[in-house]
Amino acid sequence: MGITASSIDDLEGHVGEHLGWSEWRTVTQDQVNLFADATGDHQWIHVDPERAKSGPFGGPIAHGYLTLSLIPVLMSGMIRVDGVTMGVNYGANKIRFPAPVHVGADVRLGATLVEVTPIPGGAQTVVDVMIEERDAAKPSCVAQIVTRFYL
Repeated sequence: MGITASSIDDLEGHVGEHLGWSEWRTVTQDQVNLFADATGDHQWIHVDPERAKSGPFGGPIAHGYLTLSLIPVLMSGMIRVDGVTMGVNYGANKIRFPAPVHVGADVRLGATLVEVTPIPGGAQTVVDVMIEERDAAKPSCVAQIVTRFYL
């Protein structure tokens, strides 16, 4: 799973490659509650399981930004570049949440390397990612993630 590039120059040869799929990971109510505490977003569709049962999603759902924040852990090991000193999250070009992540559901991430651009001291990558909930009709998150690798 994933790619290993021997250098930043070698990374360019992997553009267009699907990096694979992560392992499934369960989203728990505890995670949702901790995220609500960290962000101050205590909307009932996230933190009140009893009320959420009668809501539009049939139960509590994860925050969209919690789903987005799972990208680093789900992508762990998908891209390795030898010879760099660090990689940093630089941002995102596009983010959408087409479907909710239900609390208790399993999610996984698929990724494709779409661009490698030289920058001073390294390279910038753009990766298309999709997070899906097991057995869901639509993905829960689609995003284009930008990372910078430095020599």
